[in-house]
Amino acid sequence: QVQLVESGGGLVQAGGSLRLSCAASGIIFSISAMGWYRQAPGKQRELVAAITSGGSINYADSVKGRFTISRDNAKNTVYLQMNSLKPEDTAVYYCNADRVWVRPDRYENRYWGQGTQVTVSP
Repeated sequence: QVQLVESGGGLVQAGGSLRLSCAASGIIFSISAMGWYRQAPGKQRELVAAITSGGSINYADSVKGRFTISRDNAKNTVYLQMNSLKPEDTAVYYCNADRVWVRPDRYENRYWGQGTQVTVSP
């Protein structure tokens, strides 16, 4: 069984920074893509940023230039550096792992972390 454990959320003033981390544990050979989603109250969960094992990156337009995603493949860990935070960034942030290879010939589709709250005050 694969587990994703997030850390780094909290309360920050507008313009401040936070760094989220997410570590995947369990029997893992590799993870094709890892990313961060967020869900604000009354809204749908949306992609924030994603990164493949080869380093290809995708950002939501709303965070480009402010957020930076990175990963350590050896540690199965993904990070999200969030700068110039805005009140509209307030949400629960979820870590995601797609296509988790648990054997060289077998993968499992998708895992989610438990979520970490990010609150940005005006």
